[in-house]
Amino acid sequence: MGVRGRGHRYVGPAGLKAAVRPGSGGCRIGSAADFGIWVAGRPAAELVEPFTFVVGMDGVLRLAPRRSEHVACAGGERVLSAGEIGFIHEAGRWAVGDVSNHSTGYCPDVGSWPAVARALDGAGLGHPSRFTHEVVFRRCPGCQEHNIVREGDFVCVFCGDDLPWTWNVDPTG
Repeated sequence: MGVRGRGHRYVGPAGLKAAVRPGSGGCRIGSAADFGIWVAGRPAAELVEPFTFVVGMDGVLRLAPRRSEHVACAGGERVLSAGEIGFIHEAGRWAVGDVSNHSTGYCPDVGSWPAVARALDGAGLGHPSRFTHEVVFRRCPGCQEHNIVREGDFVCVFCGDDLPWTWNVDPTG
């Protein structure tokens, strides 16, 4: 699988990244067989909630329980995308019902969708044509705080400065 896309560096609280231990990453889902094994091990009650996901720099989907930190799911590494994902089972097949780029630790651009789609294709999972819930992240040039842009209002909630129209959370990304 060719890897394409911007790598997103972890930009969340340093303490969360410091707590990540080697080998603690999410479950690697590189094929339909991997997903089948993973989903078979989940209790039914867990499957009604979304899961934490990342797409690693290798282009492979990794899954963890919803309340897991994205940086832990990624093993502390850079990612092509991150967010939350929910699955549905219909007509004897698993597919993605909902998927977002909601990760305040990585703040991925909505433009990271193609990496997610490729990873889901590799895992044999049907999916929507884009994020079902897009989260727009921006870093304030004035106070440097990370913001979620709501209702198209590109104004920093911390200091009131204007936010840029283009993704800028990690300029080194």
